[in-house]
Amino acid sequence: MPADGREDSLLQSIEASSRSGVPAQRGYQRMERFRVPPGFRGRSKMIVQLWWLVQSTLFAISPQAMYGWRAWLLRLFGARIGREAIIRSSVKTPYPWKLTIGDHCHIGDEVHLYTYGEIEIGDCAVISQRSYLCTGSHDYTSPTFDIFARKIVIGSEAWLATDVFVAPGVTIGSGAVVGARSSVFHDVPPAAIAVGTPARVVGERRMRDEFDSAHGDRR
Repeated sequence: MPADGREDSLLQSIEASSRSGVPAQRGYQRMERFRVPPGFRGRSKMIVQLWWLVQSTLFAISPQAMYGWRAWLLRLFGARIGREAIIRSSVKTPYPWKLTIGDHCHIGDEVHLYTYGEIEIGDCAVISQRSYLCTGSHDYTSPTFDIFARKIVIGSEAWLATDVFVAPGVTIGSGAVVGARSSVFHDVPPAAIAVGTPARVVGERRMRDEFDSAHGDRR
């Protein structure tokens, strides 16, 4: 059955249950029972609060050109930051000790590196403005809304264009490109071009010198 057909069938089933007068199930999310697992943050609550204070002041109000200063602050709290990484002052990350950024990376304005789990970004990768790398989520089948985290890996020389969402556990291969406003829920192979929500591979990244060599330089 096509995807649209399955969706229509599911909606009809839900509507039929509603019309039958059967009361809605209770206890989907008992948030009074929600707990953060021990050790989930990776540091004490005091260190977490201290980092959030530093992030909202010394990090966030620093002039744009002070990339070395922001890298130093991140390293001070356990992040592994490579040489000459460009990290904007509006970048946010809750637990920097779970963050690895390689050499010569560019992390754009208002990027969220949601490090409930580890995030590893390879050398020369570019994460464009307003992108959101989300390592954490919740088990929606659990009445206690259990939280979990899965590592995200962005390969070297990959590019995430504006406003890309990356889901927990996803790996973006080296040299891959993800188009603007895409949502990535599955791994993207190296050198692939992926777009859409959910993101799908639509092509292969071929560099200009490779294309010219294969087809002859027509300039």
